[in-house]
Amino acid sequence: MQIILLERIAKLGALGDEVTVKDGFARNFLLPQGKALRANKVNKERFESQRAELETKNADRKQEADAIFEKLNDTAYMVIRSAGETGQLYGSVSPRDISNALEAAGFKVARSQIALPSPIKTIGMHPVEVTLHPEVLAIISMNVARSEDEAERQAAGEDLSGRSVFDDQEEDDIDLSDVFDSADDEDGDDAGEDASDEVAAEETTEDEA
Repeated sequence: MQIILLERIAKLGALGDEVTVKDGFARNFLLPQGKALRANKVNKERFESQRAELETKNADRKQEADAIFEKLNDTAYMVIRSAGETGQLYGSVSPRDISNALEAAGFKVARSQIALPSPIKTIGMHPVEVTLHPEVLAIISMNVARSEDEAERQAAGEDLSGRSVFDDQEEDDIDLSDVFDSADDEDGDDAGEDASDEVAAEETTEDEA
């Protein structure tokens, strides 16, 4: 289907461009959401008569998006979820959860503006794209953790994925001297037992004699 774009669409074109797309994409997405018009004679004339107005509105929306971008881009938001020892969530973090987190921080962002190919299913710092305008894209980080303490550690750069929330002791903290001391003690005990057995055997032999 031949259409006229009413705003910039990624990989298609900018406002006013005439492009050809699949019928289903046009009917199910572009046309009902007011992002395009069928490229027929009537609509072409209609668009040209409103081009200046549409370009002005687009410029105003972009300016608003730019202002939000300055506050939103490169920020992080915490989401607490239950997860197993490997960091796998008992559930997931969806665009709705991200939208709610942003709203709580004072940003009104619709779920449709959040580019998340699939729900987040592990703890960690996850980059997420937010489309504020067809020409303005912000990147935020979702800090998904099992506790606020864990979220702070992740924000500081620590990778906790694959670790148990209870596993806070590092291998370097193990005192190897304790291991060897225990082994020496056991060897000593074994030697003592062997000596006792030898004495008992000698006493038995003397009695028989």
